[in-house]
Parts: sequence; C-alpha cells; structure tokens
Amino acid sequence: MDPARIRNFSIIAHIDHGKSTLADRLLETTHTIERRDMQEQVMDSMELERERGITIKAKAVRMHYKYEGQDYILNLIDTPGHVDFTYEVSRALASCEGALLVVDATQGIQAQTMANAQLAHDVGLKVVPVINKVDLPSADVDATTEQIFDVLHILEDPVPVSAKQGIGIEETLKAIIDRLPAPTGDAAKPLSALIFDSTYSSFRGVVLLVRVVDGVMKKGMKIKFFSTGMEVPVDEVGYLTPKQTPAPGLAAGDVGYLVTGIKDIHQVRVGDTLMESARPLTQPLPGYKEAKPVVFAGVFPINAADYPALKAALEKLNLEDSSFNYFPENSEALGFGYRLGFLGLLHMDIVKERLEREFDLSLIVTAPNVVYRVQNFSDPAWKVVDNPAKFPAYGDIKLIEEPYVLLTIILPIEYQEGVLNLIKDRRGEHVGIEYLSATRMMVKYNLPLGEMVVNFYDRLKSVSKGYASMDYHPIGYKQSDMVKLEILIHAEPVDALSQIVHKDKAYNVGKLMCEKLKELIDRQNFEVAIQARIGGKIIARETIGAKRKDVIAKCYGGDITRKRKLLEKQKEGKKKAKMLGSVEINQEAFLAVLRLDEESKG
Repeated sequence: MDPARIRNFSIIAHIDHGKSTLADRLLETTHTIERRDMQEQVMDSMELERERGITIKAKAVRMHYKYEGQDYILNLIDTPGHVDFTYEVSRALASCEGALLVVDATQGIQAQTMANAQLAHDVGLKVVPVINKVDLPSADVDATTEQIFDVLHILEDPVPVSAKQGIGIEETLKAIIDRLPAPTGDAAKPLSALIFDSTYSSFRGVVLLVRVVDGVMKKGMKIKFFSTGMEVPVDEVGYLTPKQTPAPGLAAGDVGYLVTGIKDIHQVRVGDTLMESARPLTQPLPGYKEAKPVVFAGVFPINAADYPALKAALEKLNLEDSSFNYFPENSEALGFGYRLGFLGLLHMDIVKERLEREFDLSLIVTAPNVVYRVQNFSDPAWKVVDNPAKFPAYGDIKLIEEPYVLLTIILPIEYQEGVLNLIKDRRGEHVGIEYLSATRMMVKYNLPLGEMVVNFYDRLKSVSKGYASMDYHPIGYKQSDMVKLEILIHAEPVDALSQIVHKDKAYNVGKLMCEKLKELIDRQNFEVAIQARIGGKIIARETIGAKRKDVIAKCYGGDITRKRKLLEKQKEGKKKAKMLGSVEINQEAFLAVLRLDEESKG
C-alpha cells in the first residue's frame, strides 16, 4: 500500500489510565477482531498482565479502516506503561511516527504520563492527547485539558473518550489519520528495519517484530544484523492481525513479523537494525542500546531437589524475556540457586511470579540489591559489585559509589509532609518542587537506588493513601559511606542474610535482624549467639538461652555434693555441645528476616 495511507502509532499512558481498554475498542471498531471473539485486554495475552492490569510485553497489530472513501492501514504498537520497561517503550516509540497519550480525566497528569510524553518528544513523535473516562461523575475534563497544555506543553486539542463505554472511538480513529504523519520511507532504497521486540516459538524459533523503514523485505532474501554481523535467510514474513498472517513481503512503512529459523534468542538484540546482505548499510537506525539490569537478587528453590527444575524454568523463561540475566550461585544457608539481574523491582516481581506459576516452583528470593562501584587501596581500578558476598574486606576499601536516580513524584498537596518525610528517611537530596494546580504538586529528588528498591513504592502509596505516582531514571553514581552488614549465628556468618547498607542505618538494621532471628530460631541444647558485624566489629547481639533439663529432679534429699556433681556434668556437656554444635535455620526465619529488611527501611 502507498505509505501515505499507513499510520504507525503507539498508545502511551500511566498505569491504569485505560490504555489497554482503548486498544480493545479500536480493534473492535475497525473489525480487526469480531465482537464474538473479543475479550477484555485482548492485547494483554499473559495471565499476569490481565490480573495486574498492566502491559508487560510490547506487541503490534494491523488494523484496516475506511475513512472518506480511502482504505487506511493503522499499525498499533502497544507498549508497557511501567517505569521498569522504559527501554521497551522507547524502542516501540522509535518504530512509530505518532502516539496517543491517554490521560485519565479523574486523575489528571501522573508521573509516568510525563515520562512517556518526554520519551515521545525525544524521538520526535507527533502526540495526540486523549482524555479517557469522561463518562465518570468525578471526571474533570477542563482541568485535565489545562494540565496537558500547562504541564506537558502539548497544544493539540484533546480527544474526549470513554474507552469502556465506546464513546469517542470514531473520533480517535479520525484523529490518528488526520493528525499523525504518514511514514516517509522509500521502497526503492536499501533495506533498513528496526527490531522492536522478539518472541520465541518452540516450533519456529525466534520470531522478530520489525518496522521496515526503507526498502522491501521478502521471503528468501538474505539479511544481516548490523550489531553482530550475523547473516540469515528470511523464511517467512507477514502481518499481525493480531494472529500471524504470512505475506509476500514487508515494504517501507510496514510493521510485521519475521521468521528466520534462529533457535537461540540471545543471538538477537532487540533494538538492532536489519539490512540486506547484498546492500549493506553504513549506519544503523538510531535508538539501539543494551538493556542493563539494575537490581539483583538471589533465587533459590525451597526444596533443594527442585534445582534442576529451576534451571530448566530459567532457560525457558529467558527465551521469552531476554532482558533479565542469570548465573549460578551457591549459598551455604540456602544451597544451590541462581543470581538474577532485573530491570527494576516490578520486573523482579513478575519474573518470580512467572517462575512460580508457569513452572510450579516454590522459591525464596533474597533481599534485592543494586550494583555498587568499589575502589581498593591496592588497585585504583573501579570494581563492579552486584552481590554482598563479593564485597571487599572493610579495611581494603578506599571509595564506594552507589547508583542514584532522579525521582519525580506527583501528589495531592495534603500528603506533602508524609511523602517528604519518607524521601528524607531514604536519604533523598532535594532538587525542586513545582505546584501544578491549587491541589497538586510535583517534587523532584535525587535518591539512592538502593533505598528505592526495597519497599519504597508500597510505602509511598501508604503515606499518600494511594494518590501519589512516581517515575525515576538513572543519573549515575555518587560517593557514599556504605558498609557490608553480616549476620553471624553461633559465630558463623550467614551469607544469605548479608546486605549492603548505609553506615548511619547499619546499627538499627542489624539490631532489628538480631531481635527477629532470636524469636524465630529454635532453642538448642547450648547457648546460641546472634550477632551483627561490620568489618571486624560486632554492633549488635542477641543470645538464645540453652534448653535446660532438670538433672537434679531425681535426687530426693541426700548430700548437696551429689547435686553439684550432676550440674557440673551437665555444664561440661553443654560446653562440648557449644563447641561442636551447629544451628539449623528454618526457611520461615529466612523469609521473615527478608520481610523485616523491608520494614526496617520503611
């Protein structure tokens, strides 16, 4: 089709502003999916996506629409809404010419609305604002329109819709055609195509979702990956309607799928540029970068016999979601497991849930930690540390740097005190405050990522009664006074309970962990010491008393020396048991202490 009658667009929004519901109505109105086949959140095929009401994976669908006597093709590239998947959003936006920015009329602009609008602006997209949920009694369309103009500086007239009721859907489709630009590619030029996502099929191998910028991609053509130089033949190309529908080829401006027979998804880099082997390009399409994990945690099976099953599950899941990485880890306390790197806390939560649900595993996940940079006295080169167990000895460290993020929070003014106190407790550094209206404000702070990965989002929702929204992006590393806090049980360090904390918080965290473990660990036949240690210094201690059998109960009268003899014998036995004994920590204790870590930082 003539590229002038193609529109490639995305829908971007804050979580729960109605993005997936609007996509459903567009598919229904264009008869891409018949009403009898419709279900809610049709683009969200994963059970977890439906349950949580969020989009996790980018997807695409091709719609046909007749407007003013002309046939148009509308390619909707659906994107995740959560901050953890910002890179996935940016790739999807790079394959579009325009975007619909959905804003909830009852909530107004939220933090991720601003972040996604900025992403769209950065890649040069034309943005059409859509105000959703206009049918609700609490909707304030005028105030929301004013925020779009004043805060986002988008001067387009918003399209008022109710995605749930189907109001304003035709007007939205017309706005897509009238206001969004057509692709400008040339089919005669050498092939250049952007990979914006990939999936894995056990029968067909890796299936790539691509946007063709220039040229034509046909079955049988030999293509080349720009970043790796790997060459493969094209086995099949087609459109997503939303099912895979084979086609003779994809031309400039088209969005579709590509099958090459590649069996290892790790050979494909999402965001890479595809070109024809016979006519190679000198420059890749802009926007490619490696997705780097920022949060790490250990994952261990509760039942040690499930380790092979965990290994197989990680291999299969990594074929679908290559943005997390994993490598084997051995803990003295928890046995064999894996250390996983995630894009953020939500990403970690989703991977854990999928492992437990889809592969029927029971898992322990250690407290999440971030990547620190450490410089030793003996070696000036910076070392990257992603695991507390690898942290250098206290006396060897010259400098420690931890990652910081710029945190943006939008909240009602009445919750200002609670939110600012929370940020202060988490070592936030003030950047700025802006009042968006008489009732709403925006605060910006620099915050250590390590303070944010443990329970910050839940605490923010709690102190703001659920009304605050947040967004963040990395700003680099800053020097900090961090220490490794170790927990010793019966003089033995427990590696799974080690963590990196700020020096000012170490005593409180160590004391709380010792107190909690004292409650949870069973009493032994000997006295057990629970200690928190930094470097070589014990900063907190709790003692579990020994079980005591009444050995003199059988003595009726008689000389006191006989009783003393029995008590001395018992004392010697306990002393020997203390020297030779070991303490077994039950799984409940580990889980409770990991939860305590969240509470102590809250």
